[in-house]
Amino acid sequence: MTTKATRAVGVDIGGTGIKGALVDLEAGQLLSDRVKVATPAGAEPDDVLAAVRSVLDTLGVTDADIPLGVAFPAIVKNGRTMSAANVADTWIGFDAERFFEDGLGREIHFANDADVAGVAEARYGAARGVKGLALLTTLGTGIGTAMLHNGVLIPNSELGHLQRANHESDAEAWAAYSAMEREQLSWKRWAKRLQWYYDYLEFLLSPDLFIVGGGVSKYADEFLPLLTLKTPIVPAVHRNNAGIIGAAALALAQETGTDAQGAAQNLVDTTT
Repeated sequence: MTTKATRAVGVDIGGTGIKGALVDLEAGQLLSDRVKVATPAGAEPDDVLAAVRSVLDTLGVTDADIPLGVAFPAIVKNGRTMSAANVADTWIGFDAERFFEDGLGREIHFANDADVAGVAEARYGAARGVKGLALLTTLGTGIGTAMLHNGVLIPNSELGHLQRANHESDAEAWAAYSAMEREQLSWKRWAKRLQWYYDYLEFLLSPDLFIVGGGVSKYADEFLPLLTLKTPIVPAVHRNNAGIIGAAALALAQETGTDAQGAAQNLVDTTT
């Protein structure tokens, strides 16, 4: 594969949907329509693999000469998924990168979904050139987080799993967008939960910028003005496409042979 390519495929696996597209990595934009299929019930590895294969077939990008990045909602270390908050427990300790490579018959590059969304926003979006700590939160089935300090990715932060005092459920079970839908909360009632969550993050980390991604970010005007924070909070520039774009960008960067964190930093360094 050539490292001078300017396009790659990104696939973003989520708890409810699997999305993919061909990405222009110079502009940070989708070159194709976004293809989306439902995440299979139970989200077992074989079923998720079949769904990813369906996305690639629909896109017509099964050619191994085009780099492929896959984002996944779990802690990812050395290609292994080490958690399973919104997928089957089978993924815990699973050699996922090798599994997808064998199943797709091609090399892939595999990373945490919120981390790759952070990479996309650092290179092409709201975190570009931000000094200090930028904290991306993805509000969807769960709450994913990506920490970027002066553009350096700190991987696998998993701050959606902060515990609530005297409660059995964690932050994402109570404050994710899925909780709003499940409990049929108004924007105002849901914003009160988000207020607690972002207050907690402010107290713990003193960030310089919050960036809100995930599917609900397209409705940012409905809930961000309801929050009162010391830290500026803005919607992700690439909204729910950030995971696709970041996965594709990371795939191309890793063609150089660097690890995920090093590749992410190389991407950011090219724009600062």
